[in-house]
Amino acid sequence: MAAVLDKAGITAAALQLIERKGYDGLTMAALARSLNVAPSALYNHVESKRDVLLLVEDHLTALVDVSAFGSGPWEEAVRKWAWSYRDVFSRHTPLIPVIAVLPVTDAPQTLAMYETVSAGFREAGFPAGRIVSSIVALESFIFGSAYDVTAPADIFDSGSMAEATPSFTGAVRSLATQGHENPANVAFTLGLEALISGLGALRQ
Repeated sequence: MAAVLDKAGITAAALQLIERKGYDGLTMAALARSLNVAPSALYNHVESKRDVLLLVEDHLTALVDVSAFGSGPWEEAVRKWAWSYRDVFSRHTPLIPVIAVLPVTDAPQTLAMYETVSAGFREAGFPAGRIVSSIVALESFIFGSAYDVTAPADIFDSGSMAEATPSFTGAVRSLATQGHENPANVAFTLGLEALISGLGALRQ
């Protein structure tokens, strides 16, 4: 029996397909099969895979926690939002290159997030002309850090080039001896606190 098609159903089916087969397995044909409909029926609701990815992105953005904006200090709100944002998209890194260039026009949940965050920045004393640039600076760091979560443990192993790169190799070994269980979290904390401190100076 064919499913009743709507955007919520298409989004749910796309997420299930991604869970089973990854983003490479998300095709319009595969999505139509999973919904038990003809591809032509699917195209009545979405024009392309890009539209499906926009639905998925918007759904995931709704999972990002913005609850601290307006209810506590700006610094704490940014921390909570940034950690949540990174954790949501670290599980969906193939989406990052796509959403980084997708307009938000047809993404109501994404716009709702930006509205909440922007209002939080405004209430914290940020000049209107600096709010979007500040959010973009944070997002650039968050998205890059999302990739870092899934990086292999030996990503910085200089191997046979260790002697030729003593400063870098020594720094990597020094980090390892500190016993951090999750170097990605250490780097994220360091960078996020630097951004919060630097951006905070823009407040009026």
